[in-house]
Amino acid sequence: MRAYLFCIALLLGGVQTAAQAEVFERMLTNGLKVVVKEDHRAPVVVQQIWYKAGSMDERSGATGIAHLLEHLMFKGTKKVPMGEFSKRIAAAGGRENAFTSYDYTAYFQQLHKSKLPLAMELEADRMHNLNLTAAEFAKEIKVVMEERRWRTDDEAHALLQEKMMATIYQEHPYQHPVIGWMSDLESLTVDDAKAWYGHWYTPNNATLVIAGDVKADEVFKLAQRYYGAIPRRALAVRRNFTEPAQVGIKRMVVKAPAELPHLVMSYHAPTLQNTAQDWKPYALEILAGVLDGNESARLNKHLVREQQVASGTGAGYESAARGPSLFTLEATPSETKTVSDVEAALRQEIAQLVKEGVSEEELKRVKAQVMAGEVYKRDSVFYQAMQIGQMESIGLGHRAIPVMLEKLQTVTAEQVRQVAEEFLRDDNVTVAVLDPQPLSGKPKHPPQGASHAH
Repeated sequence: MRAYLFCIALLLGGVQTAAQAEVFERMLTNGLKVVVKEDHRAPVVVQQIWYKAGSMDERSGATGIAHLLEHLMFKGTKKVPMGEFSKRIAAAGGRENAFTSYDYTAYFQQLHKSKLPLAMELEADRMHNLNLTAAEFAKEIKVVMEERRWRTDDEAHALLQEKMMATIYQEHPYQHPVIGWMSDLESLTVDDAKAWYGHWYTPNNATLVIAGDVKADEVFKLAQRYYGAIPRRALAVRRNFTEPAQVGIKRMVVKAPAELPHLVMSYHAPTLQNTAQDWKPYALEILAGVLDGNESARLNKHLVREQQVASGTGAGYESAARGPSLFTLEATPSETKTVSDVEAALRQEIAQLVKEGVSEEELKRVKAQVMAGEVYKRDSVFYQAMQIGQMESIGLGHRAIPVMLEKLQTVTAEQVRQVAEEFLRDDNVTVAVLDPQPLSGKPKHPPQGASHAH
């Protein structure tokens, strides 16, 4: 998933779409940044509020609190009783949800443009009036624990991912799962939730993104009306985490009920720090596309179709995040092959690429594919808001979006070869294997109340 490859139609040689519309921004006196993207194709508006507080900001022993508070944000305020938030949005014909990541927590509503004041009033209210009670906390922590069992403990690939992240990172908090360790969830209290809410849920730690059939000036007036009076608070001091260089290959095996074995090879990789001057993250994005862009990409062509050593393959890298990144290769062995066979095949692909490089034809295909895919996604008003919110929340800012695409277009074949050589090496890799155990045959059901996206 290359979620941060954002492009604008302006670069498609003059094609005119709503994606070209200017982005407007304003800072309220309480520190809330308001960003507006006008798109007048349909009478729809999206409101997203992004808090720069994710699981990487949690203290040791209190993992899972960011995600738990996301759940608790739907439990009502003094003005809006529990359950009323969602009912009022639904009654207005809208949809709403929330999600928590390592880097941020976000809440959104999508509805008719005439209902934006309603969405703003509700969201602003719970930014500073949340009613956190011990009784509701006790109920919701059980929901989250059950969600953890359902999504991770009983899900082989998710369990493999969780154990792998804990092995890859020695110091950085990305080693902890967003949903939290079960032992931490068992010890969290309502006071932990209140402290988290008090530390991070303040306008000067948030970005309000509005996209859709609106006029920026009117949105700024509404934002001032509903959010402007919320007082800013001093932010908790953030620790700046680093991750020491890996000094040798790491290997791990996870035994879990599953139908098939699976192999994941994750290499430490940099993220964008300076969008105009960096080049390695862009070259890594193109490398991921060369290996796993479409049916004709190298891994699928060579390992699945020609050698038939794997039934499925993948490559992924994200260039933009608050912390470090990973370049990941994965494969499921075909019926007569083993994880050792697919690891050897993946290594051969890397060695060949480092030795011979990539062709200009591959480079052109990947660049065209990135352009086409991202312009297509930008037909969605929701996605336009998402890309702005993500970029603002990780510290690069929405003005980096067109710069990133321009820089992707300048990547050379030699740069792709160089980053493969620099980062896809043994001392930098963690190799994780899923060793399938017999399936229990029990049907899996999502826990009641775990409806929010995470």
